[in-house]
Amino acid sequence: MHTLLEPFSYGFFRHGILVATLAGALCGLVGVYVVLRGMSYIGHGLSHAIFGGAAASAVINFNFYIGAGLWGLASALMIGRVTRRRIIGSDAAIGVITTASFALGLVLFGFFGVAHKSVDAVHYGSIQGVSVADVWVVAAVTAAIAATVFLRYRALLFVTFDPEVADVSGVNVARTDALLMLMLAVSILVTMKVIGVVLIAAMLVIPPVIARMLTNSFSRMLWLSVVIGAVSGFAGMYLSYHLDVSSGATIVLVGGTLFGIVFAATGPRGLRRAAGLEGHGPALPVEVETARL
Repeated sequence: MHTLLEPFSYGFFRHGILVATLAGALCGLVGVYVVLRGMSYIGHGLSHAIFGGAAASAVINFNFYIGAGLWGLASALMIGRVTRRRIIGSDAAIGVITTASFALGLVLFGFFGVAHKSVDAVHYGSIQGVSVADVWVVAAVTAAIAATVFLRYRALLFVTFDPEVADVSGVNVARTDALLMLMLAVSILVTMKVIGVVLIAAMLVIPPVIARMLTNSFSRMLWLSVVIGAVSGFAGMYLSYHLDVSSGATIVLVGGTLFGIVFAATGPRGLRRAAGLEGHGPALPVEVETARL
């Protein structure tokens, strides 16, 4: 019993496991919209873009959240500007801008002699760099995004499944899309220290896909994804301490293990549900119809 409870005697671990649990829940919540909207590549790209801002902030000794956040916002606006010109597709714009930002971050870290261990911590996550301030920031962002989803539930649901009809019906689709992008960027920013740049995209995808394999209801999918993300974060952080490996990798492996278990339990039925995410299929018709009323 002493061995099982030993990690909780350390302050840094208590901070880390709190942040990991909140980060998993947050990724699970935002990830539902990311997956259903087919935005997984954008989530992956923004995490790499924000890495450039994190590197620049570290080099000039500037606040991490402000510097990386502004960098991520600028990258998102740049992607939108390039895409609107219709010269190249959005996927190509994301690929060029975000990978260039990621490469710049690596160059800055290398040029200014940042320790390899620090770079690995940003890439794959680390519990040792989590402070009390990080706990409060992640908790505040999680609460704010949960409140936003609650207050804008109908609009987000409608735009997610039927944006064209939502636009005709008076829903401001552009503003709702911008809100979703903001939630995504902020979620990536505050979870980067624990999960890591490379693995954030996985935590945005795995919990909602597992939830989708378990239910046809959008509301149930939301809370199931949150619970799965939180469990993955808690268990992954706990195991990472005992295994002495990166927290982000362990959290993702726990999520992957849960996916394997649910896949084996649900069989072809769960697979068909998950496959319906691509084009949103016949998914969740009752709740979408309710959002139109």
